Amino acid sequence: MPDFGLKYFILQQRVIHLYRHAIRASKYIPDPRARSETIAWFRSEIERNKWLTDEAVIEEKITMARREIRQILPTSQLQAL
Repeated sequence: MPDFGLKYFILQQRVIHLYRHAIRASKYIPDPRARSETIAWFRSEIERNKWLTDEAVIEEKITMARREIRQILPTSQLQAL
């Protein structure tokens, strides 16, 4: 079992914060079907990467997710990212 340090748990909290922010921001997508598809896509990305343990890879995935969220979701709701 890998030895998880403090940085790993901080990254874990950043992922959770990013996920919650994406869910909250998605409520501004007017089309309900597009909104549910966006949430499902983001959830699947989180699930697909949940077994990552390399901190550098996790940071890279967080950066990529932020970039993708900024492109997909309404920009007025992404000031906190």
